[in-house]
Amino acid sequence: MSKSATELAHDLPKIPVDDDGPVFAEPWQAQAFAMTVKLHEKGAFTWSEWAEALSSELKAAGENDSVDNYYLHWLRALEKLLDQKNIVHNDEREDCKAAWDKAARATPHGSPIVLGV
Repeated sequence: MSKSATELAHDLPKIPVDDDGPVFAEPWQAQAFAMTVKLHEKGAFTWSEWAEALSSELKAAGENDSVDNYYLHWLRALEKLLDQKNIVHNDEREDCKAAWDKAARATPHGSPIVLGV
């Protein structure tokens, strides 16, 4: 039987949760969480591989790191795991990020961002 996203969240170290499940301060945090759960469901990595990657990032940050940085570590762990698993390489991710940054700077406020402009 597969665990729900809420059950998975409760299995992870230090994740900000309430009675309803994960708590997100910003939309990107929820998106990073959802991507991770969906990639796991699609078989990109096991939950134990994910927990190990995240734990490694959290340990590197140290015990005194702010809980406000939790999803930054989450995202870093996901990026590294995707690179290690040959799913999305770091250089591809950086190229995509640069394209989004360029498109965002060229887009008037309130207009949709279009890549390749």
